[in-house]
Amino acid sequence: MYELAIAAIIAALFFDFINGFHDAANSIATVVGTRVLKPLQAVTLAAIANFIGPFLFGVAVATTIGKGIINPDFVTIHIIIGALSGAIAWNLITWYWGFPSSSSHALIGGIIGAGIAGAGTHAIIFGGLEKVVTGIIISPVVGLVGAFLLATIIITVFANKKPGKVNSAFGKLQLVSSTYFSLTHGANDGQKTMGIIALILLTEGVITEFAVPFYVILMAALAISLGTFFGGWRIVKTMAVKITQLKPYQGFAAETGGATILAVLAHAGIPASTTHAISGAIMGAGAVRRMSAVRWGIGKRIMWAWIVTIPASAGVSYLTMLLIKLFV
Repeated sequence: MYELAIAAIIAALFFDFINGFHDAANSIATVVGTRVLKPLQAVTLAAIANFIGPFLFGVAVATTIGKGIINPDFVTIHIIIGALSGAIAWNLITWYWGFPSSSSHALIGGIIGAGIAGAGTHAIIFGGLEKVVTGIIISPVVGLVGAFLLATIIITVFANKKPGKVNSAFGKLQLVSSTYFSLTHGANDGQKTMGIIALILLTEGVITEFAVPFYVILMAALAISLGTFFGGWRIVKTMAVKITQLKPYQGFAAETGGATILAVLAHAGIPASTTHAISGAIMGAGAVRRMSAVRWGIGKRIMWAWIVTIPASAGVSYLTMLLIKLFV
């Protein structure tokens, strides 16, 4: 059975890589959209920060994923493989179509679908799902409002300054805000895979109680940072250009607003979506000039991708788990 456990860990790390690949846009969209950094420079900075992030913010989110969505007593390797299959499939589908959906919620949907198919609804911890719903609501709304308010403050404070000087100053500050967002992205998204791998180790008796060993943190951090480095440019285009055109001060506001809510939620152990946070923040920062500066039609399509992610990935995982049960 250890061979199956090793395969599950490899699948988890592959999901982590795809997570970074899929969510590269989250980390670099604004700094690329404002032309402060070239794409290769931005993605290199993001990859390094994504690696460091999980070491700075603890493992509260990993604990929620590992034992807060499904009761570990009901978990099997097959359920984990089924969950990862649904999450990976949905990530690849949305990457292909350029939709910035949530990798976090794809994994959560996968856990739910495979858990119900493999163990029944009684295995699902609905209190943990309340945390997920909280993150779904809070991250885009607070990201939007926070970025809008911060951009408004910047406009007010620097109203009498020359636009060129303001953009130059905030172009430099974007290096800080972009790194800040990438750190929180690695902390929040990187922890999901840590929770899954720790759950595999618990299921196989490698560890006797749920905990996240240092080597698991290291593996997951490396996988997501490599995925970020080789990130998918389809979604970058949607996030950096199609939603709205940003000036450096708006990019700074979006990254700072999005990162701050992610940092708070990571500390609270709420598995928030970095995609939701930065999408909302970009819309909020873009709307500060005028509401029509934001292509709300694109935003509406993104919102629908958010809505269907959990049920879609849950459906794929449910069907995958039924297939697995036919052969085991």
